[in-house]
Amino acid sequence: MSLRTVLIVDDSAAEVANLRAIVTEAGWLAITAASGREAVDRAKSEKPSVILMDIVMPEMDGYEACRVLQADPSTKAIPVVMVSTKNQKADQLWARMQGARSLVGKPYSKAELIDAIKSAVA
Repeated sequence: MSLRTVLIVDDSAAEVANLRAIVTEAGWLAITAASGREAVDRAKSEKPSVILMDIVMPEMDGYEACRVLQADPSTKAIPVVMVSTKNQKADQLWARMQGARSLVGKPYSKAELIDAIKSAVA
């Protein structure tokens, strides 16, 4: 069985710790990045099963990072789930237009997050 890896991308250390706890409890290996630019680099080198990405971050926001990942043949197939406080209908639509599979709003439940991951990799 291949190792299931989640790349967690958020500039908040507390949020990264919370997401890491949830995904590792669910049996996934968690790797992290603190910005969109770092996420793109990690996705290219690590090839995670799925990416959980915040939207509002320094350097490169989640939307831009998602567009860059979608444009690169080596990362295009990696599903992205946005995880953000930006959770209006327009945000949901824009996230999908950038290539994300879904957007999970903060605050979220463990079940909601795991369901979004499972759906993205299915």
